[in-house]
Amino acid sequence: MNIYIAEYAGYCFGVKRAVDIAINTIKNTENTLIYSLGPLVHNTQVVEKLNEKGLKIIDNINVLKEGKVIIRAHGIPYDLQKEIEDLNLELIDCTCPYVKAIHKRVKKYYNNGYKIIIIGDKLHPEVIGINGWCNNDAIIVNTKEDAETIPKYDKICVVSQTTNNIDIFNDISNIIKNKGNHVKIFNTICNATNLRQTATKELAKKVDAMIVIGGYHSSNTNKLVEISKKYCKNVYHIETSKDLPLQKLSKFNTIGITAGASTPDWIIKEVIDAMNNNKDNNEIMEAIENSIVNIHRGDIVKGKVIYVTDNEVMVNINYKSDGIIEKEELSNDPNIKPRDLFKEGDEIEVYVVRLDDGEGNVVLSTKRLEIIKSWDKLEESFKNNETVECKIITDVKGGLIATVNGIRAFMPASQISVNYVKDLSIYKGKKLNAKIIDFDKNKRKIILSSRKIEEQQLEKKREELWNSFEVGKIVEGKVARLTDFGAFVDLGGLDGLIHISDLAWFRIDHPSDVVNVGDTVKVQILDFDKERNRISLGLKQTLPKPWDIFIKNREVGDIVEGKVVNMLDFGAFVRLEEGVDGLVHVSQISKEHVDKPSDVLEIGEKVVVKIIDIDPEKERISLSMKEVEEEKDKEEIEENIKEINNKDEEVKIKDIIEDK
Repeated sequence: MNIYIAEYAGYCFGVKRAVDIAINTIKNTENTLIYSLGPLVHNTQVVEKLNEKGLKIIDNINVLKEGKVIIRAHGIPYDLQKEIEDLNLELIDCTCPYVKAIHKRVKKYYNNGYKIIIIGDKLHPEVIGINGWCNNDAIIVNTKEDAETIPKYDKICVVSQTTNNIDIFNDISNIIKNKGNHVKIFNTICNATNLRQTATKELAKKVDAMIVIGGYHSSNTNKLVEISKKYCKNVYHIETSKDLPLQKLSKFNTIGITAGASTPDWIIKEVIDAMNNNKDNNEIMEAIENSIVNIHRGDIVKGKVIYVTDNEVMVNINYKSDGIIEKEELSNDPNIKPRDLFKEGDEIEVYVVRLDDGEGNVVLSTKRLEIIKSWDKLEESFKNNETVECKIITDVKGGLIATVNGIRAFMPASQISVNYVKDLSIYKGKKLNAKIIDFDKNKRKIILSSRKIEEQQLEKKREELWNSFEVGKIVEGKVARLTDFGAFVDLGGLDGLIHISDLAWFRIDHPSDVVNVGDTVKVQILDFDKERNRISLGLKQTLPKPWDIFIKNREVGDIVEGKVVNMLDFGAFVRLEEGVDGLVHVSQISKEHVDKPSDVLEIGEKVVVKIIDIDPEKERISLSMKEVEEEKDKEEIEENIKEINNKDEEVKIKDIIEDK
């Protein structure tokens, strides 16, 4: 004989919670009577054990004057709860959180003018309790025929007994949805019920006989019996091992076992032990215990989406209760809609926030899971020195606040750029590529650097520049700074030096005589050494030689203007317009005797000179100020003579006129 246990069998979350609360209450209470308003759960054996421990069952609270009253897992109507509170009795509410959630929903929609319709057994205590939260005004239906008789309403709210059969619920709901203008249908069947019924169905298809363990008056157990009979010919409903038809069961090769939501593990174990001739069966019991996944706060688990609304997503996580993702826990985007992200049947990963939201649901989050994954991804990026994209949120003292993969990070001012940035606000709203230079997940600290990216880009550009250099090549750059010995030019990531002697073809006192910081210049590469990081540039080499221009434009005898640039005892050097220097010998400075040039000239003084000799081979020019002066005197004499002759002519004409 092979025995198989249904994947989901025995205590559901709500029943286990009620029993645990009752046991703890009895254990921690002295000298006070404890009562249960009706049987705590639909299981005679459990009720008897609790009775032995001191829990007394009552049907009417009016006989009580003191003590504690435990509300059973099925829940009670609102007016009965209020009556208990008014009697100043201590109320211990063991109502299943799933049932409690239905109470709240029914009350809310009833107050908003909806006609409440409950799909379930009108005599079941859970349904009686639900009806009490809408002033006992609900319509209770349990068959399609009942549903057909419902009249038309403007607004209808449909809920279900938590232990209902999903197929019955769907059939009746399809009829009711056409009975009103605004119909809200809520599938409030407990997911544990769905799982238990589905597991029973699948097991019943595979075995020769099914044993269903649970109270004879238990609604959910009876539904398991109905499902089992639909798929298996031999079904036996028992409450304890004493009810086992062992003789009949012995003829079957495969037997399946399932149990109702109010059936404790010890009863299931007794049944299995009886079927195995009381042999140790730890392996089977372990299978029962392991049918429910153990989860803890902070776990990341997989689940399947059960349903999606405008405000939440319900997820089956193979736990004793379902999980719920509220809208705020779906995404950082406040405008996101649950239906935009998930649909029924989706398999998803979720983060466990809390094991109970007060209504029996596990609180889940996909937003927090994304944050965890983001931290993990960023940690990986940090370890691998990968580039990340960040968005600048705002500037603060000392740097920038940014987000990277949805996580806040800080970028110090010194790590923003290789260049000094005075106004950090210009980065607000911009996206930057950066490196993570400091990371601490425990302290939630991320330090970014976009400077590192710029440095990498510059290094790559420098490498490309070095590879492109050739002696004699003409390149363009910008004058970055000046020194007494030359000008440094930025070639796009590398600085080269134009020595002062290579700035101009003529002698200069300072680089600023030729260039200024910020000037764009074309220069020739004279030499470079990558290992020593030195580049020699020439500016004058890109310009025509002044001597060539002079020879082309000037000849002996031309009178030109120049500036005194140097003086020695034997003469003064004058720089002409073309940039070449000529010598005015001391004897050619003036008609008067001059001992030395500094007696009559000053450096920087503009003078007019005559070219009196050109030596192309030695590139020498002889100039004369004296000949310019002499020519000027000659011109003045000639002008005076001409003027005198004109005056003589005027006198003669005048005399003739007077004589006449």
